[in-house]
Amino acid sequence: MRINAFSDVSLRVLMVLSTERELLTTRTIADAVGTPYNHVSKAVLKLRQMGLVEAVRGRAGGVRISDAGLAATVGGVLRILDDRQDVADCQTDMGDCPLAHGCGLRGALTLAREAFYASLDNVTVASLVRAPSPEPVEVTLLTSRLA
Repeated sequence: MRINAFSDVSLRVLMVLSTERELLTTRTIADAVGTPYNHVSKAVLKLRQMGLVEAVRGRAGGVRISDAGLAATVGGVLRILDDRQDVADCQTDMGDCPLAHGCGLRGALTLAREAFYASLDNVTVASLVRAPSPEPVEVTLLTSRLA
């Protein structure tokens, strides 16, 4: 399965915000994910409507992930963001597909899409990004001597 570009940007926005509890500007997020500002702005608006991010207006404003955003599953987020009714486009230039009445492709692809989302229902947004370790980790290497 392949997710649409809007869903991809939206997930990347959530990933950036999940590592930072401070307010970030939409411009900062756009730079972090390497995506044009307008696309990130639209994603932030939708994520705000979904309750996954909180926006603060004003000079010191910005966006931060909500508790619901951290707990959200990737499968759940994608189900909402994917606005396509059918996976297969059953239209031709001349109207409805002539095979539509006896075709099982749409049903099979719909089941496959749901299986894809279901496989992501155990993955939370918070688990997508590992925060860098705040301090260096000491490692001791042991060597063995061959007799």
